Amino acid sequence: MKSTAISGLAVAVALLVIDLVWLGVVAAPIYNEALGPLRRSPIHWPAALTFYAMYVAVIVIYCVRRSNSVRDAARRGAELGFVAYATYELTNWAVLADWPALLVPIDIVWGVVLTSAVAAIGKRVGLHSGE
Repeated sequence: MKSTAISGLAVAVALLVIDLVWLGVVAAPIYNEALGPLRRSPIHWPAALTFYAMYVAVIVIYCVRRSNSVRDAARRGAELGFVAYATYELTNWAVLADWPALLVPIDIVWGVVLTSAVAAIGKRVGLHSGE
């Protein structure tokens, strides 16, 4: 149980730091240009934090706890990231009149990379904490 909590904390910190750097620095110009007035400012933190809490839980349960190695956790993370981010992007593209098609592949690839990386981090930390 202790290693699961430590893995979960590692996943949460890694996810928040990496994703906020991506969204706030690296890809901010892309999102600002593509979303324009659709972009909320300031961020609605209760919704964002609810998503992160739920996503961390699923990453820990599906990717970290059920994997046999760091590589397996990364693979599971890639699978989860693909499904989660593709669901979000394709749904937005299907139902929102002004959803930019450019964001669809960018966000799906980002979801795969991000979720794979943080699942691997969580597994590595868990292995070193006695999992």
